[in-house]
Amino acid sequence: MAGLTVRGGMPMLKIPTGSAGAISVSQQYSSEVKTRDINLAAMKRGRGGRSSFSGDVVTVFGANGLIGRGVANRLGKNGSQMIFPYRGDHYKMMRLKVVGDLGQVLFCPFDIKDEDSIRKAVSRSNIVINLIGRGIETKNFSYSDVNITGPERIARICREMGVKRLVHMSHVNASPNPETAFLSKGSEFLKTKYEGELAVRNEFPDATIFRCSDVFGQQDTFVNTIFSMLSRNGFRGVPLYLKGNYTVKQPVWMSDVAEGIMNSLCDPAAVGETYEAIGPERFTMNELVRYMYELSGRTNEEWNFHITELMLDPTAFMKAYFAQKTPFGGNRVFHQFGLDSLERMSISDNVQNLPNLTDLGVKLHTVEEKMGWELAPRNAFGYYYYDTPEDMPKVRSAAPITFSEERALKMKRENGLLNIIPGLA
Repeated sequence: MAGLTVRGGMPMLKIPTGSAGAISVSQQYSSEVKTRDINLAAMKRGRGGRSSFSGDVVTVFGANGLIGRGVANRLGKNGSQMIFPYRGDHYKMMRLKVVGDLGQVLFCPFDIKDEDSIRKAVSRSNIVINLIGRGIETKNFSYSDVNITGPERIARICREMGVKRLVHMSHVNASPNPETAFLSKGSEFLKTKYEGELAVRNEFPDATIFRCSDVFGQQDTFVNTIFSMLSRNGFRGVPLYLKGNYTVKQPVWMSDVAEGIMNSLCDPAAVGETYEAIGPERFTMNELVRYMYELSGRTNEEWNFHITELMLDPTAFMKAYFAQKTPFGGNRVFHQFGLDSLERMSISDNVQNLPNLTDLGVKLHTVEEKMGWELAPRNAFGYYYYDTPEDMPKVRSAAPITFSEERALKMKRENGLLNIIPGLA
């Protein structure tokens, strides 16, 4: 005989074997309801803003840098929980504590060569942003470590941990054969940046890559290098390759880059895409440096500012070599200045007509709109008081270069050092 039992194991009755009837009990009890696999901690909470939670947990490598600070502030503004991996002293990260509400900003020690520390930093994140970069090599980290193997390791671990979105930062001139100025083999930094792009794309095909030009903002490397004493000779002259007349740059404001990164996180079209983070205007290096120095009150009349020829100034190369070799102050004192950075400053920004920040909905700001504000703390005569606005010194705006003018300059640049001698090239 077959036995019929209720839930719990107690028999009710026995039915003879082979009987035509069958009795089934399909009632479910509340104690047996299976809970759905829902992570309540990952659900959105609040009305939006810093005191809310957007549902995103974001790990930002290099959050203490120029672009990283801007991205961290915007992540906190939309209520994301942030994890900031750091290397070395943790006190340098403490200023980022205020970008988010209580419990939304977390710090995690890591080493780019230690996979376990990287895995711990991204284990609970659905978005990872890699902004790690270094303009000079050190005894501990080479260009290959920072630009190739490090990003490749982060991308691979992100794929293994199930990260949904990865953002990687590269350079607009990244190329296997970059343009050369005075280094016969070109910039090693730009070569490794290009190889890093390929490595990241191979490990994480859906990664969003930003190829960035020179970024200007508070405490940036671009402005600090140009105004550094290492970049000037003893007579207040700024040595530039071919006096900067044949080098074309397209600088971009830091907040525009940060906004582009944030917009890419919620844009499905940005998955697996490469963007050029460049400004709206192109200038010769001569015109750009002249404009920046005049904005800071350092004119030819008041300060004896002038631009000299880099290739006729051996002390400039000596100072660059010393700055990259000294074990102290490479980042904070010398602003990552060296022969490779001097080479990168001497070549033009090579734009390849890829999608740019405007395709992500960013309204780009011009140099004239923002450079004055960024250089205000550097004004050599900022302590002067002017009775009327008419008494203030007038600064001639930087003139952007047109396509036809740039094409003519590019043809003349091919003459190389013959351009030093007027009328010979």
